[in-house]
Amino acid sequence: MRRAQVERETGLSRSTIYQRMKAGTFPPSVRLGAGAVGWRAADIDAFLASLADYKAPDGGLEEANDGRGLPGAHRPAVHRG
Repeated sequence: MRRAQVERETGLSRSTIYQRMKAGTFPPSVRLGAGAVGWRAADIDAFLASLADYKAPDGGLEEANDGRGLPGAHRPAVHRG
């Protein structure tokens, strides 16, 4: 499932999805190609079936993060001055 569909199915915003992925309380994304990620439908179904108790099997972004960072992932602020 692509992000827009996941947002519709879960009612969560993009930023909330990525915050929850980082916390391990939302299924990890899978890399579909350069700059594209998605989610397994079965993982989203499991999340929706157990909202209060859901814990990601790998504990966060490990599967999706290839070292380049992900949209919505925390990046340190750059201070210019």
